[in-house]
Amino acid sequence: LIPSHSPYLLIGGGTASFAAARSIRARDPGAKVLIVTDEPDLPYMRPPLSKELWFSDDPSVTETLRFKQWNGKERSIYFQPPSFYINPEDLESAENGGVAVLLSKKVVHMDVRGNKVKLDDGTEISYDKCLIATGGVPRNLQVIERAGEEVMSRTTLFRKIEDFKSLDKVSRNVKSVTIIGGGFLGSELACALATESGLEVIQMFPERGNMGKVLPEYLSNWTTEKVKRGLCPCFHLTLRRKYIVKTDHIVAAVGLEPNVDLAKSGGLEVDSDFGGYRVNAELQARSNIWVAGDAACFYDIRLGRRRVEHHDHAVVSGRLAGENMTGASKPYWHQSMFWSDLGPDVGYEAIGIVDSSLPTVGVFAKATAKDTPKAATEESGTGIRSESETEDTATSPVASTAPAPVVGHKDDYGKGVIFYLRDKVVVGIILWNVFNRMPVARKIIKDGEEHADLNEVAKLFNIHED
Repeated sequence: LIPSHSPYLLIGGGTASFAAARSIRARDPGAKVLIVTDEPDLPYMRPPLSKELWFSDDPSVTETLRFKQWNGKERSIYFQPPSFYINPEDLESAENGGVAVLLSKKVVHMDVRGNKVKLDDGTEISYDKCLIATGGVPRNLQVIERAGEEVMSRTTLFRKIEDFKSLDKVSRNVKSVTIIGGGFLGSELACALATESGLEVIQMFPERGNMGKVLPEYLSNWTTEKVKRGLCPCFHLTLRRKYIVKTDHIVAAVGLEPNVDLAKSGGLEVDSDFGGYRVNAELQARSNIWVAGDAACFYDIRLGRRRVEHHDHAVVSGRLAGENMTGASKPYWHQSMFWSDLGPDVGYEAIGIVDSSLPTVGVFAKATAKDTPKAATEESGTGIRSESETEDTATSPVASTAPAPVVGHKDDYGKGVIFYLRDKVVVGIILWNVFNRMPVARKIIKDGEEHADLNEVAKLFNIHED
């Protein structure tokens, strides 16, 4: 039995949708919230699928989907156990409200003026307020699509729990895997798969080095060398010459196409530059309709029009949409962050617009044993880095008085801060092997001032202290 009406209807069952549900219930404790997802799983977090789950010692990890956080505590990738939710058929009569999830159902049509949607089985559900958090689908390469069924059957497009399970199985049963893509997902999966003994891992990408679209070229090259040397026994091929690569399986990690299937029936604008549903600074698309997560092209009152594909953004934007669905009228300004570890020794956290086509200024220092992702998270006792992070903004930070030591090796980028500039103002910051300083970075971006000397600003992060 599917409820015919839900005061709060959330389309999509990912991180943004769950964050919105939690936020709605916090502000309206008796709220009745219905999540409709085309996946067979209750809401779960995606980052561990390409990160922690691969490093688990538990042979049954593909069943348990539990992972050790960096602080040693274990948790499930599901945000909440099944007991947290109520049955969809009980939603309308639930005295104290609750959150219900309709699994394996797809919303195929929106009637915005009538405040209702239609599912793929023909059922209609009316709503008072609606959130679209439909995420996106992984892009494929035309050359793979054109190559026919046999090649497609040996290709993984990585996004969901089932993709993690099937790639895990493949990695145990083949001799070589080729990953196409040098971004976050491709680089993380290359490092993860390289832990499988006896598996040859080849990573290829059109940029000159790992994370070439994000990191300045010198740092991208250094990272590529580091990854080649010890992090993972991968071959890296930049696609500037013709190679013939023999491989048993392909993973295409070449980006995400935001899911905007409801744009036509809902009369919703799709942004022609960034993709995704175009929403205002309060994440609203039309009356009673909000959008959050990967599918939202929003107006950031600090940094302008954007679309962001990261876990922490899904948390932040879902939470804000939920607040605004209950009448908060708050604009988007709280910068989400994202992080990536390329193994236990190199990790970074980033905030704002980090795009290697922008001018950058990097300030580096020599790293010590404490300056690794593992050491930092053990010390701070936090688990999933982004979630512990999303609340803080620093008050005026105080610069470290320690003198800047001379970095012995000119190309040893042990730890440091990279500033990304637009019109002389810092719009993005990467903390390279510098941890638990994100509130400082958030304040610098929020203040939006021109800085005469970024070396001085870098001192706020205490990178020169041992």
